[in-house]
Amino acid sequence: MSLVTNGIKENRVAAITLGCKLNYAETSTIIDMLAEEGWLPVDIDDGAELIIVHTCAVTGQAEQKSRQQIRKIIRKNPGSRIAVIGCYAQLDPERLAVIDGVSIVLGTIDKFDISFYTGEYKSEKSGAIVRVSPVRDLHNTAIPGSSMLCRPEKGRTRAFLKIQDGCSYGCSYCTIPNIRGRSRSVPLDLVLARAARIAEAGYREIVLTGVNIGDYRDAGVNFASLLKRLEEIEISRIRIGSVEPDLLDDEVISAVASSKKIMPHFHLPLQSGSDAVLKSMGRHYDTATYRKRFMRAVEAISGCGIGADVMTGYPGEGEREFDEMYRFLEALPAAYLHVFTCSVRPGTALSRQVAGRELRTVPHAEVASRASKLAALARNMELNFASSFVGKRLRVLFEERTGRADGTISWGGYSENYLRVDVGLDAGVISDGMRGAVHEVLVEGIGEDLHLQGRLLS
Repeated sequence: MSLVTNGIKENRVAAITLGCKLNYAETSTIIDMLAEEGWLPVDIDDGAELIIVHTCAVTGQAEQKSRQQIRKIIRKNPGSRIAVIGCYAQLDPERLAVIDGVSIVLGTIDKFDISFYTGEYKSEKSGAIVRVSPVRDLHNTAIPGSSMLCRPEKGRTRAFLKIQDGCSYGCSYCTIPNIRGRSRSVPLDLVLARAARIAEAGYREIVLTGVNIGDYRDAGVNFASLLKRLEEIEISRIRIGSVEPDLLDDEVISAVASSKKIMPHFHLPLQSGSDAVLKSMGRHYDTATYRKRFMRAVEAISGCGIGADVMTGYPGEGEREFDEMYRFLEALPAAYLHVFTCSVRPGTALSRQVAGRELRTVPHAEVASRASKLAALARNMELNFASSFVGKRLRVLFEERTGRADGTISWGGYSENYLRVDVGLDAGVISDGMRGAVHEVLVEGIGEDLHLQGRLLS
């Protein structure tokens, strides 16, 4: 039984994760490791002794959101120890350590050392414990965050599986190599073992995560070969996370097209639809290559949904380059867009180019205007793609139940091609078995939130 001190139950841990799916995968591993040491994972509102905040630093806005979340958690949980970990902790630990109420700051490697959380590690200095190992040390250690442990989580239907970390591409705007190092792959036997544990824990879907998962290489196995090996796992669904356009080759497309388990869905980062801007960014493709790989996947894989990241406001992006991007996107049958504004990150080639006035930044008002135009386009593209499935049947993995004002209930989940689908049921209908179940749904319409609306067929 947990002891209670100042209203806080000892040996209870909660976590908040910001940023990418890779962060979520790593948070799960850390919580699993603490659970093995006797800690009880709880929701943040349940009075945890230790609260872990897994931060993001991909943009300046992400850093600001991390700081805001940390301060909010400290205000609401004055008796808890707060551990700030992850990319922002690696990039700027001093700024986080001076926040009143932060107890621990851990970087990319150190966040997997459980002794910092359990209190085994004692610092001789007052204030927050700060441990941030140099990124170069990553290449002298086993790839972190790929434990075989897997704890079932109540109400969860999908689990994130880390297969790779770091990136060797060196895009001019990206700080991730400075935080996570060069590309490295989780050993094949560990990937397969953890996937099996995820299936045994009752999850229905595995989501493959990493910084550049298409760059997977281990024991003579590439990404396409890994997908085929994972198909042998007793799991309903395998979903691919973000994959670089130049790595979405015919072998990967063929593996997905011929599979009954690998979902027909890709997130294919574009960043810019202007060849001049792509070259300035140091991306590994041009717009012609991107469109070729995109259309190859759409044509080969039935119902394939492909989303993209697009960035505006990149230094040197003029009206002509923005118009080129807009027109390129208009002609692309994308399922959705994630729109970002460029954030000049410290330590990147872009920051040096801006400081040396090789590239000029875009005025803030113009960036905001361009982002607004792209957001409107993104909504139209999402609406068009989702609407194309009205009147069709989709197989949906149901995840959550919500009540409606008319007394009915709604169950929601995701189709194979990552469309959100909701179905309504009478309040008296027994639906306890819906969570984690896959049912066929006839899509009958689309709501203002762009969720598809349908009825169960099976």
